[in-house]
Amino acid sequence: MNNIIIHATIVSDWPALKATRLAALLDAPTAFGASHASAAGFSDADWQQRAVSTPQRTFFLAFDGDKPIGLAAQVVANDGECHLIAMWVARQYRGQAVAQGLVEAVKQCAVGSGHARLVLGVAPENARATAFYQKQGFVFLPEWESLESHPHIQVQKMEWLAPA
Repeated sequence: MNNIIIHATIVSDWPALKATRLAALLDAPTAFGASHASAAGFSDADWQQRAVSTPQRTFFLAFDGDKPIGLAAQVVANDGECHLIAMWVARQYRGQAVAQGLVEAVKQCAVGSGHARLVLGVAPENARATAFYQKQGFVFLPEWESLESHPHIQVQKMEWLAPA
């Protein structure tokens, strides 16, 4: 992770955010609540708006030099629950602490905005992802929901609690 930089997106990051999100949705179409088709339909103005951090939503990009290589986001749902979503790292950078850096950035963002708990949904058969999240301190909850983009896929909720 020598020259890997992770930062919250700003409006000028929108082309990198768009490219990375679309790459993620093509690479792992059944891992996300959104579909490639729906995301590809967003206008440039939509991507510019998404790139601006708000208390409700912050995207983080990992860069190797000027090349975007990973993505994660913190989103606060309508019920006030803070979620880690859109987690993805380009294949050739997996296993190199990029994902850990992205999760750490989301955790810091969540805690910094007053959330002591972070949740995510993962398909338990995605063994690599579940093992990774467990290493990051997430634990499974007995809660399941259908993936919005693929309702036949059930994801299990995991939670991380900030140290007291």
